[in-house]
Amino acid sequence: MKSEQLAAVERDDGRHDATTAAAVRLRNLRKSYKDVVAVAGLDLEVRVGECFGLLGPNGAGKTTTVEICEGLTAPDSGDVEVLGLRWTSDAPRLRERLGIQLQDTQLSEKLTVLETMQLFRSFYRRGPDVAAVIALVQLEEKQHARIGALSGGQKQRLAVACALVGDPDLLFLDEPTTGLDPQARRQLWDLIEQFKLAGRTILLTTHYMDEAERLCDRVAIMDHGRAIALGTPRELVASIGIEHVVEFAAATGAATLDVSRLERLDSVRHVRVEPGLVLMHVSELHRAVPALLDELGREGIALSELRTHSATLEDVFVALTGRRLRDEQE
Repeated sequence: MKSEQLAAVERDDGRHDATTAAAVRLRNLRKSYKDVVAVAGLDLEVRVGECFGLLGPNGAGKTTTVEICEGLTAPDSGDVEVLGLRWTSDAPRLRERLGIQLQDTQLSEKLTVLETMQLFRSFYRRGPDVAAVIALVQLEEKQHARIGALSGGQKQRLAVACALVGDPDLLFLDEPTTGLDPQARRQLWDLIEQFKLAGRTILLTTHYMDEAERLCDRVAIMDHGRAIALGTPRELVASIGIEHVVEFAAATGAATLDVSRLERLDSVRHVRVEPGLVLMHVSELHRAVPALLDELGREGIALSELRTHSATLEDVFVALTGRRLRDEQE
């Protein structure tokens, strides 16, 4: 997004001034469906001007929480305040100030990009020029193409453009990059980062750890309708007391592996055994790896695979729940 394009979508009515301490404030939020408790007493606060991520597996309650904030779903109980307003009394004012990209945005495939943007722009009393928003999402060359002819990444960028055409103070993005190829993901990430740099507030849901680490100022990790951790990505990684993860698989001798001996190795904090793989959470990589190799050598175990990485939000989720996030998606 170029600076002149940003200027083209800025409003001069002062609506972007931070008039509330929090863009979103949820207190004891609850929502249940027939056989599922989707949100179980959630307390959450999103600050004005930050990109806040709801992170967790499918079924954790992320989408339900966002739909309640968007006014699309009514909570069973609890208090919901968005931009200092409430859906029960301020719905028309809120609709003018929010941008919403749903998890599955269905647009008329027979309309062109330009016609779609003109339609969505007509829903708002104020907003940027349609051409400026199309340029913002880099769809100028496709503005006369029908929606049905667009690629998946182009459709996602158009869905974000529809959310931006009212020049919102608060942007909701629900799983914005699910199903996209790496290049399309990076293009959307760039767009989201530029929106944040303009001083706007973003609430996004994702189950991609790298996405949350790249985009979010703070994240709440959700599981079974509750926030089980809250903080910056760096704070959350630091909270589990590990710096690195060592993963290895044994080619021979796996049956004789003594996990208790691994847990006593220098700098090893925790050992987790998965089918065909052993994961070690360690504080000092340069001490743990030589100690591991010495121990495996003494036990006569040969390695088929060894890799290391710095601790991530994925490791935070494992430490808190005992499960891998990617296993939950599968």
